[in-house]
Order: sequence, then structure tokens, then C-alpha cells
Amino acid sequence: MLTVAVVGAGLMGRGIAEVFAGAGHPVRLHDVDADALRGTVDALRGTVDALRGTVGGLRGLNGAVDGSTDLAEAVTGAGLVVEAVAENLDAKRELFARLDRLLPDALLASNTSVLPVSSIAEHTARPERVVGTHWWNPPGLIPVVEVVRGKHTSEETMERTTALLTSLGKLPVRVERDVPGFVGNRLQHALWREAIGLVADGVCTAETVETVVRNTIGLRLAAMGPLENADYVGLDLTLAIHEAVLPDLNRSPSPSPLLSDLVAAGDLGAKSGRGFLSWPEGSRERAGARLARHIARLTKP
Repeated sequence: MLTVAVVGAGLMGRGIAEVFAGAGHPVRLHDVDADALRGTVDALRGTVDALRGTVGGLRGLNGAVDGSTDLAEAVTGAGLVVEAVAENLDAKRELFARLDRLLPDALLASNTSVLPVSSIAEHTARPERVVGTHWWNPPGLIPVVEVVRGKHTSEETMERTTALLTSLGKLPVRVERDVPGFVGNRLQHALWREAIGLVADGVCTAETVETVVRNTIGLRLAAMGPLENADYVGLDLTLAIHEAVLPDLNRSPSPSPLLSDLVAAGDLGAKSGRGFLSWPEGSRERAGARLARHIARLTKP
């Protein structure tokens, strides 16, 4: 089994570590926050002990889990390092430069969702082994992981990463050009931009946007993606709709002033109690549980 180091013990780091441990890989976590690291390692070890040797739907978490606040200690002997720290390009560049010196042969993967992999690898001596692996939250439930080729990422690195993710039961997809947002987030935020624009322009309320999306296209997308749907209804109809609608869609190259104003006012969404919608106490946890149940139903074999 490959020893895997995960740098960053937050929500995504913990979830990614759990997937690797579940497949039997020894996992080492690193975080500069000793309390956060200890809590994550203890929680994962508890899951390991509870599920070790189980049979059936869960393979069981068979890999050993350990952690260290010292980066060199945490990554020693790792064949793969997955970075899951904050989306700060300078911090990621510095981290990958250190990892490059500490591990001359390991695969180095970034879980960035939008930052260029080529820029993250800029200060490494061996950028051919740096690759993007964009996991989606929650990592244990969402099948797709985007495998992103940086400007210098080698084909061997792409193939090894894809094979490893496949062995975990994931659905890796290759992103051959290092564009901001890769595939999934470009599609997602194009929808979000239009949704915010509709509310900002007074076309409808945020609640109406939620109702329409969840009860129309949201119902279809899990069974039929956008390009299959375009083929299904006919490309002649798709062209006619584009000619009528595209000129009126939001095409701002900057974030909406409405979004900027909400952030400036401290209305950050679920974490603050209000954003586009109202989030009473406990509603974020309920929404997360609802999402997890929904994804589990859709992805159940």
C-alpha cells in the first residue's frame, strides 16, 4: 500500500484522508494547528477502530492514521502528498517548493478548486510530478475527482494519479488544460453568476431561484448532463434558444455588486446566519445532512 500524506486537516483534508484510509493506505496528516490536527486524527482513528474489518457496503478503514505538526515528519516516506490548505497561491507555492525538496520522487497533488496548477508548481525543481486533484465536498460521497494537467505535468503523472483514484472507487476525469476553475467550477459558477444576476436585477427572489433550480434542471442533471440534453432536445432547438437568450444573459467579468455588498456587510451565508437566504441556528447542519442523504441515495450501487 502507498503511504499518503495529507497536508491540511480541515473538512476536505479529513474527508480525503478518510477515503485513502478506507482503501487501506497508511495516512499521515499535517496541520500547523495542533488542536485541529489532534481532533481530526482522533476522529479518524475512532472511525478506523469502529469499522476495521467490517464487510459489506463499507470496506472498512484499514489504513493506519497518524499526524504531525512538523511537515517533514508528516510526509517522510510518503509516495503521494495531497495538499488541502487554504486557497492562497503564495502559500501553496511555498508549500510545494518545500515538498519538492523533502520528497524527490513522490507524486505531489493539489486539491485546489480554482488556482492554476502550473502556478502552484512554479517554484519546484520537478514540476512534471505536480498534478491537480480536485475533490468535491463531501469527498467520501462525490465520485468525481478532476485530475488537472499543469503546463509541465507528465503523462506518467496523469496516468498514475488516475489509476490510483480509480483503485479508490473514484471516478477520475482528466482535465487537459490548466484553466481557472477547471471543468466543474466553471460550469457551477456560470450558473451562480446568472442566479445572482436574476436576484440583483429584481427578476425574482432568491427563494424563487432555489425553487426553480431544485425542481427543474436540478431533477434532470443527475441523469442527463447539459450536452446530452442539448442533443436530446435537438441542436436546432438549442441554437434557436441560444440566439434568443444568450444576448440577455449576465456576462459581467467581475463579481456582482450584490455579492460584494453582502460580504462587506458581514452577511456571509450559513456561517453568519444570513446571506441570500436566512440561516437560523442549526439550519446549516440540517442542510448538510440533507445533502449527504441525497448524494448517498443517488450514488448507492
